[in-house]
Amino acid sequence: MGKIEIVEGDLLDQDVDAIVNAWNRNIIPWWLLLPQGVSGAIKRRGGYAPFRELAKHGAIPLGGAVMTSAGNLPFKAIVHVAGINMWWRASERSIRESCRNALALAEEKGFQSIALPLIGAGTGGGSTGRVLDIMRDELATVSFGGRIVIVQFKKG
Repeated sequence: MGKIEIVEGDLLDQDVDAIVNAWNRNIIPWWLLLPQGVSGAIKRRGGYAPFRELAKHGAIPLGGAVMTSAGNLPFKAIVHVAGINMWWRASERSIRESCRNALALAEEKGFQSIALPLIGAGTGGGSTGRVLDIMRDELATVSFGGRIVIVQFKKG
């Protein structure tokens, strides 16, 4: 089991191999969505390449995860998780499965570190404290051997 750190800051500023983008089920074309939260920051700083790759994967089951390149960002990859449903809401199950599936992909690729935002907080409607508790509980059970960073967004 990896070491879990909880930090405040910007997900895109973390020194890790991969980051997690709290995404949706990938049914609505990415270019129709308003650039907000983590996805908006990735588009602004990393470009559109990861989202063009993501579009080729089609629909993602709720709680599922898909890996793409990191575009112009300094990471080895971005793991996009379907943490919210069609009504833009997250559930405990979608948060837990998103964490588990993201870490399974990172483990499969041999990554040593990964950073996750609070999946389902913000747009997903979950409270910061509740989402953090769910994620901390779930991530403590995964078999990822590297460093796990949960990032609570805070403007620098």
